[in-house]
Amino acid sequence: MKVEDCYQLGYVIKTHGLKGEVQFFLDVDAPSEYQDLESVLVKQGNALIPFFLDHIQINSKKSIAKIEDIDSIEEANKLVGCELYLPLSNLPDLPNGQYYYHQLVGLTLVNQGKELGIVDSVYEIAPQNLLSITHQGKEIMIPINDQIIESVDFEKNIILAKLPEGLLEVYLEDNED
Repeated sequence: MKVEDCYQLGYVIKTHGLKGEVQFFLDVDAPSEYQDLESVLVKQGNALIPFFLDHIQINSKKSIAKIEDIDSIEEANKLVGCELYLPLSNLPDLPNGQYYYHQLVGLTLVNQGKELGIVDSVYEIAPQNLLSITHQGKEIMIPINDQIIESVDFEKNIILAKLPEGLLEVYLEDNED
């Protein structure tokens, strides 16, 4: 399975005890939804390796897990720092009108009735997540928030937006001095 077909669940924080248990940080909104998790994909180098879980105990965003066939602290220590992934098909369904950021890539951004471009990528950076589109040959970064993104129509493959006045011009003006 490729990373593009997955979402990052979290990462291995540290070992726990001497018998191969590890502590996960779950970088998700509702960690308790993963209480019955049976397996994870662990990123090692450029590969995603499936690991089956004997058990997992979730406490808020941290959890203790026992991975099948990892029976010593030495074996568990090799996983510390590794990112954890799950297939996109494992994502919980969202209420109507909500979306995951990866679903926005490839949709056309429409600003007040005018098509501006196709979403190339989403940058999840603090304090503001951003959509990236190419418009008139330039990369435009659009903040993702309810004041700008009015709605998303997956049937029509469009994002309806109302950009703040002057945002496009900041990116499009020539900087020749």
